[in-house]
Amino acid sequence: MEIKMTNLTKEFQGVAAVDHVNLTMGEGVYGLLGVNGAGKTTLMRMLCTLIRPSSGCITCNGKNIFEMDGAYRRLIGYLPQEFGFYPEFSVQDYLMYVSSIKGVRPAVARKRIPALLHQVGLSRAKNKKMKKLSGGMKRRAGVAQAMLNDPKILILDEPTAGLDPNERIRFRNLISELSSERLVLLSTHIVSDIEYIANQVLLMKDGRICQAGTQEEILRATPVRVWSFFAEKKEIETWQRNYLVSNVKTLPEGVMLRVLSEQAPCREAKEEAMTLEDVFLYWFGEKAGNHDDVL
Repeated sequence: MEIKMTNLTKEFQGVAAVDHVNLTMGEGVYGLLGVNGAGKTTLMRMLCTLIRPSSGCITCNGKNIFEMDGAYRRLIGYLPQEFGFYPEFSVQDYLMYVSSIKGVRPAVARKRIPALLHQVGLSRAKNKKMKKLSGGMKRRAGVAQAMLNDPKILILDEPTAGLDPNERIRFRNLISELSSERLVLLSTHIVSDIEYIANQVLLMKDGRICQAGTQEEILRATPVRVWSFFAEKKEIETWQRNYLVSNVKTLPEGVMLRVLSEQAPCREAKEEAMTLEDVFLYWFGEKAGNHDDVL
């Protein structure tokens, strides 16, 4: 399975939400990381054929996905940021309803739904009304509906938004389990969502893919280093104004700062190992006082 985007562009009123993206994806988990407004949802909606590109193309195994029409859509499962449901439907009725829309035969759906409910941890809630589910349970029901047609391409847009840490961990484990022999594209602005499960990390900024590769490749390609050092509390604002500060730990006698810089910011600075969170700050952060150009 190969998805290829060539000079993919989508403009809204002359503004490029997705700007000449060139990317090839195969089986595995791809983490699409960027701030809100970076173009992640627009990219995913084009991959799901919900909107057409202004220019460029997307191919699946060499064929244009818009020309493939239903043959392509049968290959994909999609969980949008917000998905609709009838609140009075039980979880099981909701999945039967969605399976009918997707063209899954009733006999196949009746066999597949119990297995999916078990996989997403909703077997005991199958008769519970959708409106009674917690946020995490609704997202798991959303994954189940995306998996009804046993897709080869699974597209998840901000799947952990609004979930507590326990639900996010459960969700990451579920996605990892579902990724076998599939192409999974997961968009988020939460670094930990992809830090442990993504085979490839895609950084998206202003509609462009600014970095792509394994986490190790992304870390090596980031042209700054990470430093930690002790400072007085009254100096915090000065450091934040002049450097990208990724962490401030308050101590009784002052603060311990973690900053990004090409060179050691002071004589006492100790170099630390870079993390994906540091990379996120490098690409999407801003120094204190630069709030006029929010990304």
